[in-house]
Amino acid sequence: MTKQDRVLIFDTTLRDGEQSPGATMTHAEKLEIAQLLDEMGVDIIEAGFPIASEGDFNAVSEIARQSQNAVICGLARAQLGDIDRCWEAVKHARQPRIHTFIGTSPLHRAIPNLTQDEMADRIHETVTHARNLCDNVQWSPMDATRTELDYLYRVVEIAIKAGATTINIPDTVGYTAPRESADLIAKLLENVPGADEIIFATHCHNDLGMATANSLAAVEAGARQVECTINGLGERAGNTALEEVVMALKVRNDIMPYETRIDSRKIMNISRRVAAVSGFAVQFNKAIVGKNAFAHESGIHQDGMLKNAETFEIMRPEDVGLTETNIVMGKHSGRAALRSKLEDLGFELGDNQLKDVFVRFKELADRKKEIYEDDLIALMRTATDPEEDRIRLKSLKVVCGTDGPQTADMVLEIDGAEQTTNQTGDGPVDAAFNCIKALVPHSARLQLYQVHAVTEGTDAQATVSVRMEEEGRIVTGQSADTDTVVASVRAYIHALNRLLVRREKGGTDKREINYKDVS
Repeated sequence: MTKQDRVLIFDTTLRDGEQSPGATMTHAEKLEIAQLLDEMGVDIIEAGFPIASEGDFNAVSEIARQSQNAVICGLARAQLGDIDRCWEAVKHARQPRIHTFIGTSPLHRAIPNLTQDEMADRIHETVTHARNLCDNVQWSPMDATRTELDYLYRVVEIAIKAGATTINIPDTVGYTAPRESADLIAKLLENVPGADEIIFATHCHNDLGMATANSLAAVEAGARQVECTINGLGERAGNTALEEVVMALKVRNDIMPYETRIDSRKIMNISRRVAAVSGFAVQFNKAIVGKNAFAHESGIHQDGMLKNAETFEIMRPEDVGLTETNIVMGKHSGRAALRSKLEDLGFELGDNQLKDVFVRFKELADRKKEIYEDDLIALMRTATDPEEDRIRLKSLKVVCGTDGPQTADMVLEIDGAEQTTNQTGDGPVDAAFNCIKALVPHSARLQLYQVHAVTEGTDAQATVSVRMEEEGRIVTGQSADTDTVVASVRAYIHALNRLLVRREKGGTDKREINYKDVS
């Protein structure tokens, strides 16, 4: 396979994906996702933004030490201190990379108040500094698609001469269209001296719903690295989705004869795992990984599928890791069966964690006739979290109906001590939330309260997602239960516990507040 036949997959789930408000992952979750990405065959893993926080630095450092195959990349602004900190984190990797960036469009040049010449000098200085530390340097002109073309030529040439080995062209605000995306890469290759000696990358946001199309158009024009995330997670409307790029290259190899190292059979497992740890559920009609991606309800479609699956499916479910199993999960299932099923879904559990999950699995099985894969995924979302130690739900009783007000009696264990209250509200959930506010006073604003049934039937689990904001700190909580009110309370408590942890760490999470404008 030649350089021109190969498309490198650069995954930024752990950096750009985690910048989605509320999608912050724990240290252990980052290491787990990085390992899954490495095993999947991702070429470059952007593990984080080391200067953003001590936690980010530690995560990038540990991922760098543990990676077996992938290049491990860290992000740095065009500042020498950022670049030094990034190198300290990634230098432990078998294949380290420094990724430095600066906003080059008129709007972004105005932020640091730099002239074109001053910015050009800074690009030369910082890329040179990065190359003196590491022989694998990526440079990005943030908001490239809104940068004057002549100036873009100029700064790309400067970065190449300073030692950048990869030039990433970000569509930072999701503004461009496929034809423009392809045209820009073609013009850079044609007009920038040295362009044929480096790799051009594309990083597209999905604000207009064209991220994947823009990325693939750039590939057809000569880009050989695609920056993407699992499930398209990322700032605002998200990014190019890894699973969409990989399967598009696989299915349409006739018009895009390029190859990747990705093992597509691992896509579904990592998609579900990222959804679980980030708290961002995958929409049912999401391409490739959505619940309905291989579902057929129309009689015509069903008849066609029974006769020949290719009638209405352009890829096979097993291509992305969906497999049939004869293991039926229910109240008579044992730990070995549960462990096996969870491993099929991408969850690796230690003995102690399996013991805890098995107890809750049995409790669920006593309430539901059938346990589906989605039930197990929802169950894992509520697995023991060290952030849940301070506040725990001990008991809840609600009274609701046509005659109000609705009331809730609640017992919470707070820092080991049980506290009780009774509150009223506009409905049982509101009454229950008022109980929590009475026992744990706070000023956080509820930004999102979302409920959906995991599976069919009146005994289906309800999965509840809660997002809260307090003084710039954004946290999410999730829980699932056959009782919607109980799931709601546990999700609220989950979010509140995360908020308490943020308070203890002190200050605002600067990664989410101050660094949201990175490419």
